[in-house]
Amino acid sequence: MRKINRVVKIRIYPNKEQISQIEKTIGCCRFLYNQMLADKISYYQKEKKMLKNTPAGYKKEYPWLKEADSLALANVQRNLEGAFRKFFREPKVGFPNYKSKKIPGNLIQQI
Repeated sequence: MRKINRVVKIRIYPNKEQISQIEKTIGCCRFLYNQMLADKISYYQKEKKMLKNTPAGYKKEYPWLKEADSLALANVQRNLEGAFRKFFREPKVGFPNYKSKKIPGNLIQQI
């Protein structure tokens, strides 16, 4: 049996409060990704082992991360671990990069 995927495109019209929350969540995700990547790199250079860090550990040090959606932060961890897994499986892909604040085609500001 063949599986058929369907796509539905929906345009959203968030109000100012929602735009603020979306931008805050994106900023927290970027910060957490960069922080986790830096910690993994420094830990590997010292211990020669991979660090298993979670967003919960960073929420104690940076309490403002609690304002962002926890599932978005959990996805940051999954994405970073996937990037490392892919790098070690296929070195041609390259080492995971830090995320930049300057996003081409920023969707939120186009609204």
